Amino acid sequence: MTTTMSATASMTMSETQHRAVLGAPVTQLPPGERPTVGPIAILPEATPAFTRAVTDAGGTLAPLSAATRGLVWLSYQRAGELDRVLTENPQVGWVQLPWAGVDAFAGVLAAHARPGLTITSAKGAYAQPVAEHALALTLALMRVLPKRARAREWDPVPDGRSLYRANIVIIGAGGIARELIRLLAPFDTRITVVRRSSEPVAGAARTVTSEQLAAVLPGADVLVVAAALTTGTRHLIGAPELSLLPAHARLVNIARGGLVDTSALVAALATGAIAGAALDVTDPEPLPAGHPLWSEARCLITPHMADTPEMTAPLLAERIRLNVRAYLMTGRFVGVVDPRFGY
Repeated sequence: MTTTMSATASMTMSETQHRAVLGAPVTQLPPGERPTVGPIAILPEATPAFTRAVTDAGGTLAPLSAATRGLVWLSYQRAGELDRVLTENPQVGWVQLPWAGVDAFAGVLAAHARPGLTITSAKGAYAQPVAEHALALTLALMRVLPKRARAREWDPVPDGRSLYRANIVIIGAGGIARELIRLLAPFDTRITVVRRSSEPVAGAARTVTSEQLAAVLPGADVLVVAAALTTGTRHLIGAPELSLLPAHARLVNIARGGLVDTSALVAALATGAIAGAALDVTDPEPLPAGHPLWSEARCLITPHMADTPEMTAPLLAERIRLNVRAYLMTGRFVGVVDPRFGY
């Protein structure tokens, strides 16, 4: 994943491939709490697709100045610069962030949390491509593809499990989790969702709270991590949780590397405590050359490629369009970030 969101020539193709099937909940701001309308700046650098997203929705684009009231921030890695921009421009009332996860901006959000500043993210917008990747990783693990891909001779020993009617535990109940539930429907899986609240999730056989995680892990054939990374969820899956999984269980992480204790995962794979892991995200990230996970036969790693700029650029452009309209007219913002929870 690149450090700055960019739009490419393949956007037309991407627009036909994915859509935001489950955008984040809409937050209706009453008139008295809406940001003051004014010029919108795109930083650190604008690209034509995102410029069009602002202007097509009726927004006025202008360089950052004392007149700026809205800000589209396109860099995940350059959060420190956003902190400086907001400090120097307290008149800004709305900021659109580029990704679904906002953990890189946690310090910025905490420092600038105040009435009158609305922060929105892309949460929910990228559900389709990431859920598609999660399904691919799950199938790869069930069919022992990490081992098969590394093989250098014929292995006649039967190995592998079917995804049909498997017990799937999904941690998280956002757009990615819900889209994955839809993709799993043809496999007749039994899905348990673990989330902060006990509100049922459509398509899941049951929904439990985070406090019940330990109770559902022993029955999991596959554990999918699709939660937000916050101070409260770091190392949500550690040695105690991995020890509760059955030996045939597989772990898939398509959220954030810090949700899983890497050292505990290395040990669990080395001892055969679990059957395999597929990681699109790692901790640390990038995963250093020579790290034990690279040579672990039970582990499949994709370098944070569950979505690519070609997939996400049109989805982010649509999110920007929606929120510019909310900023200018309706007050119905999509993907509002709550600094208290960090997502």
